[in-house]
Amino acid sequence: MNTSISAILDRKGRQVFSVAPSISIADAVAEMNRHRVGSVLVLDGGRLVGIFTERDVLRRVVGAAMDPKQSLVSDVMTAGVITVSPETTVEETMKIFTEKRCRHLPVLDQGKLVGTISIGDVTRWMADHHRAEAEHLKNYITSGFSA
Repeated sequence: MNTSISAILDRKGRQVFSVAPSISIADAVAEMNRHRVGSVLVLDGGRLVGIFTERDVLRRVVGAAMDPKQSLVSDVMTAGVITVSPETTVEETMKIFTEKRCRHLPVLDQGKLVGTISIGDVTRWMADHHRAEAEHLKNYITSGFSA
């Protein structure tokens, strides 16, 4: 699919949820719960330094028996974040999700953070796209073939 993810961002919104690397894991999880999201970007002075996800909580906090009230996001976040641009296609994005085994990608436009895309966002867009395409084909078939 050659549609760029900017179309998905336009549809879902470009709001970014973020935390500082110096806050506790418990506070970061509370922020994720408050916004009902599976990840928050970690920004230090407006600069993207990491991402903190539900998977980080399970593997690096619960799995390591860390105290979420005493440990910092910077201790468990994923640094070296994979990012995409608004021009990245849906197909390219799905390939990244599959190959890199990630679920959330920050979207940077010329180095500026402009949104976050999740595998759920892309899957929802693809389902809607396929549903619309099927409806279009159904209407085409049932309207008869005119020469």
